Amino acid sequence: MLETFEFINEDFPWFFSLLAGVFGALTGSFLNVCIYRIPAERSIIFPGSTCACGRPIPFYHNIPILTWLLLRGKASCCGAPFSIRYPVIELLTAVLFFWVWTIHPPVVALLGMVFIAFLICATFIDLDHMIIPDRFSIGGMVLGVVLSVAFPALHQIEGPAVVSNIQSGVTSILGALIGAGLVYWIAVLGEVVFRKPAMGEGDVKFVGFIGAFCGWQGAVFAMFGGALVGSVVLLPCLLIGRLFGIKARIPAESQAETGVETGVEMGVESAAEPCQEDVVQFGAQVPFGPMLAVAGLIYFLGFHIYVDAYLADIAASFFGQ
Repeated sequence: MLETFEFINEDFPWFFSLLAGVFGALTGSFLNVCIYRIPAERSIIFPGSTCACGRPIPFYHNIPILTWLLLRGKASCCGAPFSIRYPVIELLTAVLFFWVWTIHPPVVALLGMVFIAFLICATFIDLDHMIIPDRFSIGGMVLGVVLSVAFPALHQIEGPAVVSNIQSGVTSILGALIGAGLVYWIAVLGEVVFRKPAMGEGDVKFVGFIGAFCGWQGAVFAMFGGALVGSVVLLPCLLIGRLFGIKARIPAESQAETGVETGVEMGVESAAEPCQEDVVQFGAQVPFGPMLAVAGLIYFLGFHIYVDAYLADIAASFFGQ
């Protein structure tokens, strides 16, 4: 079976790449469910997909990306519109799965798909609710260590089976500890300087998760690369907000969930219960988790070659080697 896979992969490389993209779209549909239901502490399995009007969604209207296009963004049963964000997440997951398959060996690519799925879920939940659930940070960190021990190729470690497994596990644990520790002390210093919390606890754990999959180099890059990404995104938002006087309404944390029990798969927009809101300058409050996720993704999708070489040069210069 392995020989057949290698034959197809060598002679028809587009086949498995295309399959990775299709699998990504299907995974993206499931991630939409997780993004909607996990913050609400609902089961991601039951009940099945339903429209805002309460009718079950048939499987042939649950085809990733195509359903939204064919139905022109409206539910087939009642005509209610549903958000374009859901096919966008499906397309994004498909593209990233296709990408990771084309640049990494099969085993690393499959592990990378798990990493990407966690990043996407954490990103959109953080954007919606300003939180990163522990199952994606702490749970992802533990999963990263376990997968590193089982598959040393994740950290490009080769050698005898037991030795490479242990070395890979140690690399993953160090990545998690260094990443979380770095962010923690930056947060502590930021709080001392600015006299207010500079970074959420969820971000500390989230960088630990990135370090478990990418090693300490990936964790360091996620931290500083995320700050750069945040500056590129945040500064224009603040400028636009000041120039045009745009205000953003931030819902109270206790009532952060929006929408009604509709099933995210259709993404129907509907009224939520009224909640207390804070009005802030547009761009004044931006979750840092998505910035960390983007930087971690950049590192894993090819930029690790340059980052690792740069950090190795710094280490060699510092220790005089």
